[in-house]
Amino acid sequence: MAEIWEITWFTVCVAALSTAVILPGGIALAWLLARKEWRGKSLVETLVALPLVIPPVATGLLLLKFLGRRGPLGGWLERTWGWEIVFTWRAVVIATAVMSFPLLVRTARVAFEGVSPRLEQVARTLGAGPWRVFWRVTLPLARRGLVAGALLAFARALGEFGATIMVAGYIPGKTATLALSIYHSVQLGRDDEALVMLGISVAIALGAVWASECFLRRKTS
Repeated sequence: MAEIWEITWFTVCVAALSTAVILPGGIALAWLLARKEWRGKSLVETLVALPLVIPPVATGLLLLKFLGRRGPLGGWLERTWGWEIVFTWRAVVIATAVMSFPLLVRTARVAFEGVSPRLEQVARTLGAGPWRVFWRVTLPLARRGLVAGALLAFARALGEFGATIMVAGYIPGKTATLALSIYHSVQLGRDDEALVMLGISVAIALGAVWASECFLRRKTS
């Protein structure tokens, strides 16, 4: 049972870290998609949504080629900083971040679109600059949707399997998340152990999704 709790703690920490990593960029991109028009916007929207529609193992394969020792980013990080990415906890964080990023952006974009531009214009007429308008008007009014998006991204990261197994593998004590451990336990015939981890996964994910829905309902109430 101690091993299961270690796996649970690792999974929650990885999901929280990956959510924190994508939060600044996700919010910025969501704001740009909601408020600005530029050439290539449709392409960016398509690329952001891509991890939602292609097989997760395909995303994992792309990450493996990109982050491996012979990959452009993975090779540079190892030569420059001595960081190994593939088959480490870093690969788990990256895989879960990539797979949960679209949910954060989509939810945050809807939140920003729900903020009336008139309120922002009023703030500008009173002398507020763009950054002040964003921090004092736009962000507070969209905060519930942003929190909901972060919770959805966290929940998605908790259950990530396909991309993670490709780029990080199943290494006990290093990359073993709840999703990977459930699969491994079933393969070994340890159904009781798998059911315990399944129950923990469902409980945590249910709590995150329920909290997200609560924030969204408060936004529209």
